[in-house]
Amino acid sequence: MRGGWRTFVLVAVIAAAGAAGTLIVGAVMGMDTPSLADLLLALLVASLVTVVAAVLARPLLRRASFRQRFVALPLVAAGVALANLAVLAARMFVSHHDAVALTILLLYSVAAGVAAALVLARSSVAAVDRLGATAQRLGEGDLDARAGVLDAGLELDALAHTLDEMAVRLQEANERERQVEALRRDLITTVSHDLRTPLASLRAMVEAIDDGVVADPPSLRRYAMEMRRSVTQLSVMVDDLFELAQLDAGAIEAETRRAELAEIVVSAVAAVEPAANAKGLALLTDLGGAGDAACSPRLVRVLQNLLGNAVRHTPEDGTVRLSAHRSNDRLELAVEDDGEGIAPEDLAHVFEPFFRADPARSGAGAGLGLALAKRIVEALGGRISAQSSPARGSRFVVDLPL
Repeated sequence: MRGGWRTFVLVAVIAAAGAAGTLIVGAVMGMDTPSLADLLLALLVASLVTVVAAVLARPLLRRASFRQRFVALPLVAAGVALANLAVLAARMFVSHHDAVALTILLLYSVAAGVAAALVLARSSVAAVDRLGATAQRLGEGDLDARAGVLDAGLELDALAHTLDEMAVRLQEANERERQVEALRRDLITTVSHDLRTPLASLRAMVEAIDDGVVADPPSLRRYAMEMRRSVTQLSVMVDDLFELAQLDAGAIEAETRRAELAEIVVSAVAAVEPAANAKGLALLTDLGGAGDAACSPRLVRVLQNLLGNAVRHTPEDGTVRLSAHRSNDRLELAVEDDGEGIAPEDLAHVFEPFFRADPARSGAGAGLGLALAKRIVEALGGRISAQSSPARGSRFVVDLPL
């Protein structure tokens, strides 16, 4: 209803403006007052007829096709012109000869206008058909469908561009969904496999003890140690999975709690020290005067994962080094070992979840330690990188803003 009133007002304003312009032209051309009064009366009637015709034609044109709308424009314009010409001829403003000549010219103009309208309608209809076909293909799941450049006017070209952008976003969202689904399947497969080994070991040892197969104290102590190791593996995997699932960059950025780097390093080293001592490794730390730097407590988990990997893959009597360097508003932490190293073709994948192809990612856990470290570092606004050479050790570097 509101749209109908807007159409009525718009047509009335345009008709009034046309009538005013006609009167001005008549006055300029020297028409006397009675003639101008007659012309005003005729224009008022013509304006009223124009408004009524426009309001009545609106619902018809709303359901019309592009071709019908384009053709209607020159026909309406010619009809109005012929009606005005008839009024002017009847009022003796135009001679009979001039009226006939103008009528012939108007009829030619109608034919030319209809031809031009059909040409324009053809390109517009083709563009709309192309847009419809593209939208239908997208609706059927063909996310590669694109409308492309239509060359059918600014509005239709903008619509095609918007449709293509929507298709690109849908394709990206679909790809992300596939990646998430693939990651979920990998998670289930990998975790199921990694949980099976310690659980099977625990079950076998518990059954052996329960059935009385193992009863002597030395064997019981050995079984207890093995059970403790299996439980530790399970605990590490569950902690990694839980923290990776709960990790939220926005929550980390909103954290206000801080700890000195020296305290963080002490906590991380203490977590891996028993395993390092069991292998006779030297754990060396050099904070380079950066021990009082204020850092997120989550950095403990990052260093713990990096040090744990280094200890696990460094041979007996080897060395693991943790160093720090502060420069302006940046803090650089490096964990180095002289272990087995990482193959060049695997180095680019070490931070991917569940990546286990390289020896440096084998062992306890589900291959989530480095992926978790990367997520934490990036959430803190930093970067983490790896350098390694087979049989010469690895170096992991964490660069953080202070």
